[in-house]
Amino acid sequence: MQAEDWDARYAEKAQWSAEPNALVAELCADLEPGVAVDLAAGEGRHALWLVARGWEVTAVDFAAVGLDRGRDTEHGAAVTWAVDDVTNWSTAPGSCDLVLVVYLHLPEAGMTALLTRAVDWLRPGGRLLLLGHDVDNVAHGVGGPQDTTILHSVDRLAPVAALLDVDRCEQVRRETPAGTALDTLLWGTRPVSR
Repeated sequence: MQAEDWDARYAEKAQWSAEPNALVAELCADLEPGVAVDLAAGEGRHALWLVARGWEVTAVDFAAVGLDRGRDTEHGAAVTWAVDDVTNWSTAPGSCDLVLVVYLHLPEAGMTALLTRAVDWLRPGGRLLLLGHDVDNVAHGVGGPQDTTILHSVDRLAPVAALLDVDRCEQVRRETPAGTALDTLLWGTRPVSR
């Protein structure tokens, strides 16, 4: 989908709840606030949740309408909203404590390149959290994109996982009203020396 397609979807109605994804909230709840980037932020639900917890957050998405929806919320003024294509956007190396990449789907080479850059944005000890639809979701889960070339898997994330001290790199189940969805989670820390 292009930015115009997402703008149309966001203009029609809110796409997700205002609450963060439950697994994102579980993993990030006890982190010490710092500097975070939320890539493909959509309506900014994760950025807004982090800001309310004391984080300094930049939310990046190419869909201006989605970011505008987040900007117009209670904590919206505290977020830095960047309308940009995440494949081109960048920040200073070593400047982030947390990079979130939640339900962003790109062809494997593009995703690997983006995530490799994202690891470089992390300070030593900074965290990367990727969560997205798993390739097995097409055959064994519900919802999500049906194009297996843009979906995640543990194997596809192996080159990025090799750059991190990995806490979790696995397929996870997510219960939805329509049934069980299968996601891929990568949760790791940039080593002190790499």
